[in-house]
Amino acid sequence: MIKFRELITHPGTTLLGGRDAKSNELLISQVEKEEEVFHTVAPGSPFVNIKGEAKKGDIREAAIFCAIYSKDWKKNRQDVRVNRFKGKDIFKKKGMKIGTYGVKKSKTIKVKKEWIENWQ
Repeated sequence: MIKFRELITHPGTTLLGGRDAKSNELLISQVEKEEEVFHTVAPGSPFVNIKGEAKKGDIREAAIFCAIYSKDWKKNRQDVRVNRFKGKDIFKKKGMKIGTYGVKKSKTIKVKKEWIENWQ
């Protein structure tokens, strides 16, 4: 059975994160149309899904959660740019590798190095 990374945010919302390409694939398959999803701009990060409606503070925590497990952070130890999008904006074309998706529209969050280093 595939397990996701899981985190309960300070407001009490569940975040799910992939661990590899297979779990990212499964994670995206269970995302609802209006739920928030995160992935780093650079390749090599988990998809992170806010389950249900995001509460105040959830967006920042989800972006940090995504950045912490990214190759970008592990390699560079600098600010990490994370894309935020809705489930309805995710698509998969024939021939895309497992765990890989396209996104119709997104917003980018700059996750500061200090946020990651001070995150608990």
